[in-house]
Amino acid sequence: MATATAPLQGTSWFRPKYLLFGFIGLMLAYVLNHNESFLIHSDNPIWQHYHIVGWYLLPHGIAGACALLLAPMQFSDRLRQRYTKLHRVVGRIYVGGVLFAAPLGIVVQYLNESRGDPRSFSVAAAVQASSWILTTAIAMTFILRGRVEQHRRWMTRSFAVALVFLEVRVVGGLTGWEQLGTPAIETIVWVCNVFTLLAADIALQVQESFRARPARSAAIAAGD
Repeated sequence: MATATAPLQGTSWFRPKYLLFGFIGLMLAYVLNHNESFLIHSDNPIWQHYHIVGWYLLPHGIAGACALLLAPMQFSDRLRQRYTKLHRVVGRIYVGGVLFAAPLGIVVQYLNESRGDPRSFSVAAAVQASSWILTTAIAMTFILRGRVEQHRRWMTRSFAVALVFLEVRVVGGLTGWEQLGTPAIETIVWVCNVFTLLAADIALQVQESFRARPARSAAIAAGD
């Protein structure tokens, strides 16, 4: 019976996770091509705007990118079990990235008001940054107390908040709403901010249901 349950564990746990991170990878590729391609074009007009906020945007972008790219590594069971020290180091870098990028994001958006962005955008940035910091801080509190499962759940929520950066750009680009002006973009930002934690909890529930299947199968087999 042991050989029968082993494949179930691999199937029930790893496939949904890989599909999710594959989807996130596609979002990242889309955003890099659609929204961030100016990084390799020095003559892009957007650089004139970024000249105003550049000294804040550069560290914000680097710290945020580190957090966004390193976070998926923290959800690898194999990495956590085989390379515990690396897992801890990457986790600390992620936390540092959050604590550095989130406040700077508020500053950058506030400076954008000088070119016409509404104050509500700054409020949205503050809400997202506060959510990111708070979920990360709660996750850190739990792991320092040795409560691994609660730590995992709050890290999932923290990463979900980080993904708002991608979600806003993907939704705006694919729907064409980014061409409709400030009100449409603002709507996307607020909707993503509101539903990101709900999406994280749904993902956690789906994950738990897949992880519980091998245990139920083993219990049924033992009863037989």
